[in-house]
Amino acid sequence: MKHGSPFGTHRVLDPIGVLPQPAWKLDNTMAIYDNEILIDVSALNIDSASFTQIKAACENDEGRIAAMVIGIVAQRGKHHNPVTGSGGMLIGTVAQIGSALADKIDVKVGDKIATLVSLSLTPLRIEAIKKIHLHKDQIEIKGQAILFETGLYARLPHDLDENLALAILDVAGAPAQTARLVQPGHTVVVIGGGGKSGTLCIYEAKKRAGATGCVIGVSPFAKDCERMKGLGWADHALQVDATDALALMDAVAAVTEGQLADVVINCVNIPNTEMGSILATRQHGKIYFFSMATSFTAAALGAEGVGKDVEMIVGNGYATGHAEFALGLLRESPKLRALFEQLYV
Repeated sequence: MKHGSPFGTHRVLDPIGVLPQPAWKLDNTMAIYDNEILIDVSALNIDSASFTQIKAACENDEGRIAAMVIGIVAQRGKHHNPVTGSGGMLIGTVAQIGSALADKIDVKVGDKIATLVSLSLTPLRIEAIKKIHLHKDQIEIKGQAILFETGLYARLPHDLDENLALAILDVAGAPAQTARLVQPGHTVVVIGGGGKSGTLCIYEAKKRAGATGCVIGVSPFAKDCERMKGLGWADHALQVDATDALALMDAVAAVTEGQLADVVINCVNIPNTEMGSILATRQHGKIYFFSMATSFTAAALGAEGVGKDVEMIVGNGYATGHAEFALGLLRESPKLRALFEQLYV
């Protein structure tokens, strides 16, 4: 076996000299280097921004969705949506471990794992699409993928359903980062609070902010707001379109006596919510843009344009220990687990 870069640059075909994530095309031949892991893939969890775009482009037609996903992978050697720039993650079974990694990793052939790195940097080959779950952002496939030496992964837990674990691990960074940002007494706004990552963030924010804090969920959909109210972790559920920046600011101001938010967590899967996030945040507050639909140019220049001195945090999907942290939330809250089992199992 040949030895490759720990970062996977040996798989980059175009343009040469860049890392796998920003590359346009990767080598997705499945003969592994001695520091790679070969995975037999059973399912892809397409990130929410990407799957929303694909479904809209294909008008929710499963045949067209399958063709588009296969086309992206055939063209790029990875699932890297050229419109949103994002990917997702996968679950599968370890099929082969390179000789240079055999004594360095804690998995063996036959173990089921979830990758914790984006599909946008993962060499992938799809043989067949078995089933598309439109409302779960999940696609069952027959295929293979490569995990690089520096690639993060997690063993699938024995006490949780695989599809449930896949859904949670895909957004594990969001509640972990929320735990870092929210302090007792904080006012927290979660934009996209009715979605998967948003629900986890609201739950964690409520724990951290405590009785003296205030957690506000935002969604344009009545059903999401009803769910947030029913779960009981959001002090307010605002039915507002976050692309209407002034409307969002006014709604948050109305329930905070004009004080706005100490922390805003943006979990939406659509573009053009940067200014709503900024205007809903108090001076010197913090914004965590978990959404992969975020334009960081729009956020930076927009904050400058309205004179907001706010700390804006890039939505790094990785935080130390985030996989076990997110899965642990389901184990500690029967209500949270029941909700996600209903949605993803």
